[in-house]
Amino acid sequence: MKIIVLNCGSSSIKYQLFEMPSKNVLAKGLVDKIGLKGAVIKHKRDDGTEAKLEGEILDHQAGIEYLLGILTSAKYGSIRSLDEIDAVGHRVVHAGEKFSGSVYITDEVIDALEECVELAPLHNPPNLKGIYAMKELLPEVPQVGVFDTAFHQTMPPKAYLYGIPYALYEKYKIRRYGFHGTSHKYVSKRACEILGLDFSAVKIITCHLGNGASMAAISGGKSVDTSMGMTPIEGLIMGTRCGDLDVGALLFIAGKEETSIQYTSTLVNKFSGMLGVSGVSSDMRDIETAAENGNERAKVAMEMYQYRVRKYIGAYAAAMGGIDLIIFTGGIGENDTITRTRSLDGLEFLGVSIDVEKSLKSRGKEEIISAPDSKVKVIVVPTDEELMIATDTFEIYEEIAEKANI
Repeated sequence: MKIIVLNCGSSSIKYQLFEMPSKNVLAKGLVDKIGLKGAVIKHKRDDGTEAKLEGEILDHQAGIEYLLGILTSAKYGSIRSLDEIDAVGHRVVHAGEKFSGSVYITDEVIDALEECVELAPLHNPPNLKGIYAMKELLPEVPQVGVFDTAFHQTMPPKAYLYGIPYALYEKYKIRRYGFHGTSHKYVSKRACEILGLDFSAVKIITCHLGNGASMAAISGGKSVDTSMGMTPIEGLIMGTRCGDLDVGALLFIAGKEETSIQYTSTLVNKFSGMLGVSGVSSDMRDIETAAENGNERAKVAMEMYQYRVRKYIGAYAAAMGGIDLIIFTGGIGENDTITRTRSLDGLEFLGVSIDVEKSLKSRGKEEIISAPDSKVKVIVVPTDEELMIATDTFEIYEEIAEKANI
């Protein structure tokens, strides 16, 4: 069967067409600059055939119409007609406390996701646009929602509650939700497959390090803690997000600068993190180059980043009462060998021993980088959130088909 996976952003749509259960990618692409000048569709078929089409794309529905047209075109297509699409899987950022796993999308589910918009005002609306568009364009095709927050719904209250009046949690559901759940789930399961480990019996720390970054503690096959909070600001230092910050310091800044809530939000989301500390860039490659050339602020930013990753590993090892496996993924986790290696310095007391030479050479591929005698296995696993979405969509489709006796 064929499943199309959509990841709708505010002005873009990433898509992949999968053949399941073989997991083959038949085509993938990006619809970019929706509603803006210079809108473009970049498309690539599994045989290497590529297309780049430019034009006016006013909204997400128009963008999806275009990409469906390319998928069925004689020149660039991978299917003869839209009837070959059996299901659609959507990445949805925030599901609040409403869903603890991927779900078949019904009108009731859509209503529930609309209620979660205020929890992710930048992400959920475009995610919903993709769902509405597919409902209009392919009304008979089942849709599945796969949520960034769902994997972390297994966290216990001691991990997800904040030290604020409990009435505010009850009233507004203010709590830790965590993000990148699809990535944490995929790489943890994939690493266990590679290493021949029982996913339900090991203690894992996953490090999704990119421009946005988060870590998760996974015990018994369940997320028991994660670094991002109610929003993606909390936790690790990121490209432009501040990460962990004393709320009192933020209030102090707001008072001194006499800033609005909107400005303060922009400050911690867009102008902080590695960009704010280094003064160079939000891109780790640029910061490393500056540090190598003697830029002291860039050096400090690098040290802060590595220190916080190391600190979270220690905290999560303590929270789980031990650790069996550390996984690195994301653009930085998969490719930045220096950051990855230095983030593990000093963790020998936990049983972590790295094959430094192998770690410094490993980029963008599945590879064990721990030393043969290391008590804790350390592995790099490139993330594949789209495949995880396709897999969940396939499983739910099979359940639906079985119930309907199809």
